[in-house]
Amino acid sequence: MSDRYLIPALNSTNFYRVKDTIKRSKFICTMAHTADICAAKAFIARIQEEFPDANHNCWAFQCGPPADTAHAGMSDDGEPRGTAGKPMLGMLLHSPVGELTCVVTRYFGGIKLGTGGLVRAYSGMVKLALQELPVHDKIFFVKVQVILDYAYVTLLQRLLPDFEAEIINTTFTADAEFTLQLPKEQCPELKKALTHLTHDELLFSLLTDK
Repeated sequence: MSDRYLIPALNSTNFYRVKDTIKRSKFICTMAHTADICAAKAFIARIQEEFPDANHNCWAFQCGPPADTAHAGMSDDGEPRGTAGKPMLGMLLHSPVGELTCVVTRYFGGIKLGTGGLVRAYSGMVKLALQELPVHDKIFFVKVQVILDYAYVTLLQRLLPDFEAEIINTTFTADAEFTLQLPKEQCPELKKALTHLTHDELLFSLLTDK
């Protein structure tokens, strides 16, 4: 699994929504950040309750890193099989955003779209929403312990911003001891840089939270 990927910049109480009218049918695409399947199902139920009179509330979710199919699901909700949920999920899986659920609500306008038209409409609504969906990085952090000679302390402190690392604890005894927090993906490169900086005269260890 990736140690960093994009997720919607939304919390559990808000969502992102776009609307469009296609051949008189009103389409509403609502998206939310859902970190697991339980959250996805709760969000889907919330939208179904909001639009109980809609002809269809089709949905798709992908609750892991981008392109991960292990925690994905979909529903055509009464539309012809494969014309709604599948193209919606396809759009989610091909996007760079993970942990995302979308519901496309349809109010039928009296003109049939046909199988191809439905696929284009449902996938197009998801594509439209993804274009302006607010996102941010989900980062997996780790803590490491670094012990080194006092001669390298200033150089260490100058190096940390390059690796998005911050000092969360310091102990000064015979040597300088630091507890750092940084993105997991940065850990190997920081260790490599510090090893070069101190000529391999340091202790660098990954800490495990108890």
